Amino acid sequence: MAKRVIKLSEITAAIADMWNLLTEDQRELVTDYLEIKKYKKNQIIYQEGEKPNHLMCLLEGKVKIYRNGIGGRYQIMRVMKPVEYFAYRAYFAGEKFVTAAAAFEASIVCTIPMDIINQLVKDNNKLAMFFIKLLAIDLGVSDERTVNLTQKHIRGRLAESLLFLKETYGLEEDGATISIFLSREDLANLSNMTTSNAIRTLSNFASERLIAIDGRKIKIIDEDNLRKISRIG
Repeated sequence: MAKRVIKLSEITAAIADMWNLLTEDQRELVTDYLEIKKYKKNQIIYQEGEKPNHLMCLLEGKVKIYRNGIGGRYQIMRVMKPVEYFAYRAYFAGEKFVTAAAAFEASIVCTIPMDIINQLVKDNNKLAMFFIKLLAIDLGVSDERTVNLTQKHIRGRLAESLLFLKETYGLEEDGATISIFLSREDLANLSNMTTSNAIRTLSNFASERLIAIDGRKIKIIDEDNLRKISRIG
């Protein structure tokens, strides 16, 4: 099977929210330096402690942003979907990465050197506001996730995670199956619980006819009650 070649027009259409803020000269500069990188399922994109060098934009696939914890466990902080930008916060903060990123599935990422982005931000107020808005949105999502993962009980956390995945990645053609197949470990790490607790709670949800499970596929049957469980915590 021939490898898919991504055209420049496809990239600029995907990142139109940023591309449309640039002048012609700035677009030429970005075009000269942008690269397309492909990652296999579970492949590491960047590691904790590395120096941030590139703005990344997920064009295709699914990516998890996570942080390693104690005893080999890790916490999934965010999940990315096309077309979302990541890997730039640490650069603007003058820090090394405090998180890592890996592909949930085969993914395609567009990268632009942060030195170029920094130069453009200094010369383009609209682009500067674009990144300020992205950072503000990410901070709001992070604050909400922190509350959900620390104050809700196990059932509330898992219900919240299932709804979060549904809202992030959508549903398959049947209108019920969440369009991402997570391992039980990943689902547990997204929900801030042990894998055994995630498996047990999923089984309980299935017994209560809130969801149906088929391998890694999870079908939402009773979204209203899942939302009630998530809300009550």
